[in-house]
Amino acid sequence: MSDGETGLQLRSLIKKSGELEISLLDVPTPEPAEDEVVVRVEAAPINPSDLGLLVGAADMSTAKLSGTKQAPVITAKVPDGAMRAMGARLDQSLPVGNEGAGVVIKTGSSDAAKALMGKTVAMIGGAMYSQYRTLKARDCQPLPDGTTAAEGASWFVNPLTALGMTETMRREGHKALVHTAAASNLGQMLNKICIKDGIPLVNIVRSKEQAEILNKIGAKYVVDSSVPSFLDDLTAALVETGATIAFDAIGGGKLAGDILNCMEIAINKTAKEYSRYGSSVHKQVYVYGALDIRPIELPRGFGMAWGVGGWLLTPFLQKIGPADIGRLRQRVVNELKTTFASHYTKVVSLPEALDPANIAVYAKRATGEKFLINPNKS
Repeated sequence: MSDGETGLQLRSLIKKSGELEISLLDVPTPEPAEDEVVVRVEAAPINPSDLGLLVGAADMSTAKLSGTKQAPVITAKVPDGAMRAMGARLDQSLPVGNEGAGVVIKTGSSDAAKALMGKTVAMIGGAMYSQYRTLKARDCQPLPDGTTAAEGASWFVNPLTALGMTETMRREGHKALVHTAAASNLGQMLNKICIKDGIPLVNIVRSKEQAEILNKIGAKYVVDSSVPSFLDDLTAALVETGATIAFDAIGGGKLAGDILNCMEIAINKTAKEYSRYGSSVHKQVYVYGALDIRPIELPRGFGMAWGVGGWLLTPFLQKIGPADIGRLRQRVVNELKTTFASHYTKVVSLPEALDPANIAVYAKRATGEKFLINPNKS
């Protein structure tokens, strides 16, 4: 790679006028500093956390395509009611893509940087929907020999989120957990971790097809929220597992409240004495996603020992510190092709990522529809 090289980068802009614009810009690739490397990006997944930045609160049913085949531009309307939440990013062209993988093609002068030359690495740090990415050597994870960029691209967000859930469960004194939207890529990883580590896991899914995905990988407790017996099925699974902590990807509506109420019923089935304040066992729901953006409803039948809060990976990692982060990262690398294997339905180039037909699929955040961008795909 020669000095002054440029590469395409996907950018998302929300204008004060209430319009989203997604486009590709040719941007200079910064020269690596002493402790930095330049990576030719070959794989970057589209995660739900990326969609928040990529499309924001835009109504993608209003999306329009302009520009050329090689430099497409997507515009869409952001509803007036959603503009207030977008205030901090208005009129800023922002690069997208939390994680990815590729090959190191240039390095700075430090030993740590030089040791990565020519290696396939996984990366974290934003702006991954770019052909080239200059970043610190410490933000790169060398992949084992024989591992492709596509196999290593989803090494961080989903694997460490799933491990963070079991780690949080242990640290807060619970012995089993509940997960919603459980047939997702992340949910399948969580099942593999829990099976391997002997942690009872109650999976809540939204269809028979999703239940089958989890049954095939050995999940023991799978309950379907679309059937009339859902609350009874959930309570029975909670009695059997003793789960008192849940991680909820849905967010809005009644599900968090249903989980807390069923936990309380399950606890009371084995309670020795009645208390009008409910059980003294703490029940916790952590909301980590927003598949449903409605308000959270909590019909109060679960006593006074409970909590509902938000949970995100980055603050959790900051709390546990470098030694434990290193331990979790190493486990992901060791089990990249087994526990933490990701499956993609489609690999697209940067221009193809802006094809309205592709956006219509990946922006739905549907279970089993995971896209991978290869910025250097011709």
